[in-house]
Amino acid sequence: MRALDVQLEEPVRGTFVLRYALHANLSRLRIPATRRPRHTDELWKHTCFEMFVRKSPDSPAYYELNASPSTEWAFYTFDDYHQNREPVNPPLPPRVRLTRESDRLCLDVRLEMRDLPHAGRIAFSAVVEDDAGDLSYWALKHVSPKPDFHHPGSSITL
Repeated sequence: MRALDVQLEEPVRGTFVLRYALHANLSRLRIPATRRPRHTDELWKHTCFEMFVRKSPDSPAYYELNASPSTEWAFYTFDDYHQNREPVNPPLPPRVRLTRESDRLCLDVRLEMRDLPHAGRIAFSAVVEDDAGDLSYWALKHVSPKPDFHHPGSSITL
């Protein structure tokens, strides 16, 4: 894998529009087959793109979005660091669209959060599975020896 780019737009307050672009020799990666869009747990066990969003600047509570090239998704809420994970039904299911080129995989995600509290800190990451089944972990920053996307130090302020 050569690079991962993430673009974020918020065209309507509370609606996140993301584009993950994975630059790699795609023949060397395991990319999940397209399936019916639906909530699916444990997407992070294979190639998957993630976003973490704080609920408020003064709270440790946050959301986690997982989006797979399969177009399946998962959306959770946590009360604190790795604590009390619960699935969330957003106002509209996330829309996930895959575009594939010879050396680039793009995943476009639209997530409606207008009726859900969110503020300020955000983190983007990816889990990439190679053709041998090994996983690599990509993020803006890793703040602990092992990759931990949930770590509060992994987020940035928008």
